[in-house]
Amino acid sequence: MGENPDGVAETTSAGRERLLGILDLARWAPSGDNTQPWRFEIISDDVLVVHGHDTRDEVLYDFDGHASHIAHGALLETMRIAASAEGLRLDWTHTADADDRHVKYRVQFAPSADIKVDPLYPFIEKRVVQRRPMRTTPLTESQLSALLAAAGAEYSLQFFESFSARRAIAGILWDNAYIRLTCPEAFPVHQRIIEWGARFSKDRIPEQAVGVDPLTAKLMHWVMQSWERVSFFNRYLMGTILPRVQLDYLPALSCAAHLLIKPKVPPRRLEDWISLGQTVQRVWLTATQQNLHLQPQMTPVIFRWYARAGRQISRDLAFVGLLQALAAHFERVSNTAKDESLGFFCRVGSSTPPKGRSLRMDVSDLTR
Repeated sequence: MGENPDGVAETTSAGRERLLGILDLARWAPSGDNTQPWRFEIISDDVLVVHGHDTRDEVLYDFDGHASHIAHGALLETMRIAASAEGLRLDWTHTADADDRHVKYRVQFAPSADIKVDPLYPFIEKRVVQRRPMRTTPLTESQLSALLAAAGAEYSLQFFESFSARRAIAGILWDNAYIRLTCPEAFPVHQRIIEWGARFSKDRIPEQAVGVDPLTAKLMHWVMQSWERVSFFNRYLMGTILPRVQLDYLPALSCAAHLLIKPKVPPRRLEDWISLGQTVQRVWLTATQQNLHLQPQMTPVIFRWYARAGRQISRDLAFVGLLQALAAHFERVSNTAKDESLGFFCRVGSSTPPKGRSLRMDVSDLTR
């Protein structure tokens, strides 16, 4: 391997193919609404830079960029797992601007005789989001133990398994969905994240993965052409009812359990959010390994971040009270103190694989 005139190490054909193979798997890491907030810059056979960004200026749900930072952590963990199949150790460092909007992760791979193929490796591409109802078959002791072990010592897991517990969560999600569907600042996000009429999507959520029936999908597509239509439908035609039933309430009841990941130490630094993302990916891949599907339910957590930080989500001050009530409701049901941190919230259960799913952009489109 030589040096080019600019002093950047050149890659060999075999080394580049190995690195591209790792990236081809790593790109399957989860990110909010399939935003994929990263781009790759290959420096050499064993070094690359991940240019991470966040979407806080465009996406209401990316509170202070933390949702994107969690996704960065999931990417790094997926990259580490993928590298293990090549007998490579992964080390990374990072630099960031003042408010962590743009983060550069310098990732280096090195051969190590101690590295064994991570048991989660076969499940990187199999991991999907299941937004439709799942079976209510209870989690087994081995499944519970595996999920607890995946979280590690720095996080606690709280399961909501009984029907009454799932019904309580359904009530939270019902109220949460009202905020989500009536907040004008959330509308641009909802309008652009769905690829209508599609079974698969490389950069959005395809219609067939949304979780509603075809008739409701057609109605949603028509209504979401403008905020004026949405507002009229919500005000006069009870427009939030049908999507809240299909997207929130029924799926909340139809699962094995809801799962809440709580950091034992409140995340304050960028590294803490990255660590949370690494844990989320290990838990999610472990669920896949255990023949379970998972659906993130992050908006109640994110709205609570806003509420407890005293921040607004809308120019309409009515949402201040709605957020505070939602946060208090969530805390009562989950027995969480006001100053206690919540990291990730989802539902899990067994089901047939979803017919539609989000794909990913090609490595060539993600590489600078």
